[in-house]
Amino acid sequence: MKVVYSDHHLAHDPRAFIVRGRMQRSNEQPERALRLLAAARADGHEVIAPPDLGAGPRAAVHTPEYLRFLETAYARWRQLPDASEEVLPNIHPFPGQPCTYPESVVGQAGFHMGDTACSIGPDTWRAATGAANAAAHAAQLVADGERAAYALCRPPGHHAYVDRANGFCYLNNCAIAAQHLRQFHARVAILDIDMHHGNGTQGIFYRRSDVLTVSLHGDPRLFTPFFTGHAHERGEGEGLGYNLNLPLARGTGDDAYLAALAEACATIRAYAPGALVVALGLDAHERDPYQALAVTTPGFARITAEIARLGLPTVLVQEGGYLSDDLGPNLSSALRGFAGAA
Repeated sequence: MKVVYSDHHLAHDPRAFIVRGRMQRSNEQPERALRLLAAARADGHEVIAPPDLGAGPRAAVHTPEYLRFLETAYARWRQLPDASEEVLPNIHPFPGQPCTYPESVVGQAGFHMGDTACSIGPDTWRAATGAANAAAHAAQLVADGERAAYALCRPPGHHAYVDRANGFCYLNNCAIAAQHLRQFHARVAILDIDMHHGNGTQGIFYRRSDVLTVSLHGDPRLFTPFFTGHAHERGEGEGLGYNLNLPLARGTGDDAYLAALAEACATIRAYAPGALVVALGLDAHERDPYQALAVTTPGFARITAEIARLGLPTVLVQEGGYLSDDLGPNLSSALRGFAGAA
């Protein structure tokens, strides 16, 4: 399988991450991608760098003011007196109330950053655009006839909204891949198997019927993002019935996960898309630092084999999966499972 990877992510090493009120180093570290890359190379996959695709793919998903903010925020922030080393929000607009778009970078940070897990440093923009290019190029490879391609994206993307960063994510790589594939297919499906609900992806397509969004994730009553990912969220307007959430109980293992996946795949078959984007989170693993679900390493091969049996041109986009000795083996298992069943 062709692996699309940009080394632009290496200098993006966010430090600020507030967990239960305490500041700690972010879990989203460069070593994640290096371990995944090493595993892909060890298994003989062809690694290619994406071309610079320009603003088009990201502008097809994200608003102009948000893109301008991401590109310029760090430099503007550092011009403030006594500014922190990274851009962090400290004030947010109140939902449902009148809101004027702020001129101040401090106000814009609150407007465009949903939490304190998406700090912006000097190389965040370069890393995010590199990841978006990887996703879009993988989608183009599939459009050009590849059975599947894997975009090794860092930073991840599925928590990013049209105009808001969130949960380690800045540009929504899965949404960018899906929107790119819409040039070639009337309908595209996104299947998110990350441990956390893909709230940004859901938000982007919630009122659309041309992109089906399906997500298996830890129950949001217990796990971030808390406010979305519940089973009753089905879409709105034209998109009603085109969003499916399958929340999973803490400690869900292989067999129960596969039972939920069967429902997800049945929905995708009924939708009959021309192509599929998979948000390939590996943080459902039993020894991932989040330890919310309990999928085994061989379990990832069973999961991706079931996805491959859908028989669709597929873009696999890397999302979560955090530092442990199991991270590389989990990716190897996932890619082998898909290839073996395709």
